[in-house]
Amino acid sequence: MFHLDRTSYARGAAVDIGRVGVWHPMISKAPAEEARRAAATIEELGYGSLWVNEGLGSKEPLTMSAVLLAATGRIAVGTGIANLWVRDATAMAAGRAALADAFPGRFLLGIGVSHAPMVTGRGHDYAKPLAAMRSYLDAMDHAVQALPRPPSPAPRILAALRPRMLELSRDRADGAHTYFVPPEHTAQARHVLGRDRLLIPEQAVVLETDPARARAIARTHMAYYLKLPNYLNNLRELGFGDDDFADGGSNRLADAIVAWGDADAVTKRVQAHLDAGADHVAIQPLSPEAPDLADAVTQLTALAAPLGL
Repeated sequence: MFHLDRTSYARGAAVDIGRVGVWHPMISKAPAEEARRAAATIEELGYGSLWVNEGLGSKEPLTMSAVLLAATGRIAVGTGIANLWVRDATAMAAGRAALADAFPGRFLLGIGVSHAPMVTGRGHDYAKPLAAMRSYLDAMDHAVQALPRPPSPAPRILAALRPRMLELSRDRADGAHTYFVPPEHTAQARHVLGRDRLLIPEQAVVLETDPARARAIARTHMAYYLKLPNYLNNLRELGFGDDDFADGGSNRLADAIVAWGDADAVTKRVQAHLDAGADHVAIQPLSPEAPDLADAVTQLTALAAPLGL
């Protein structure tokens, strides 16, 4: 169980999520009954968390978190991430309080600034995302003063990649949720966060031993993210460059972002994040053409025993 020294309701209570969880975009897009069945199976397999994203075509993540929490009995559910531009700070604080009260110790609120194309499309100004996050956290902290305090406040973590947002995750939250990163980034993030903040990286995986097929799946996955400056800027700081981003991504980048091979190879990558300082790793099973929840569950079943669940 991960414990923090609590000084205010801005931070949450301890949560018990084990070492490995699941991040998958179809959890928030599939029909509710299909998502419930998948969540129940993932819980039965022994995974400790399930992450709900907020993106194009996804369902509202706090509502979907409640659906999944109600359909399961142990697994924790986190938002990965809830976009701060979508709901004001009072609504976010109230949603956090409601889920923490209804499902003690099982909800984690991940908040992020998202990306410029998605934010400007909603009519917002993305010029100063760090300042926007800081002001939003101030407003959340003010809002909770008027809310009933649940017995076990949900941890608040921030989507963070680069040092200043990681510093804010350290100073104003329970930790950070990182995405589209190799273990080398996890080591850097742990250094910034210090020892007593939660660090949960996402890791894309695919059980495919043929290098050409595995890298083709990786490039399909990476195509969207390589159009977003936040991810490109972070990868540049890790030593990747234009040659790595061209033509769908170099082999070096594909291998860094996606863990492919047999179950042992995937397990080694998860362990690499843990050795680098992660508290918990949320794996995202990839499928050949598009995200596929049934295929993801098949891969998660095959990985459960090698991961020690």
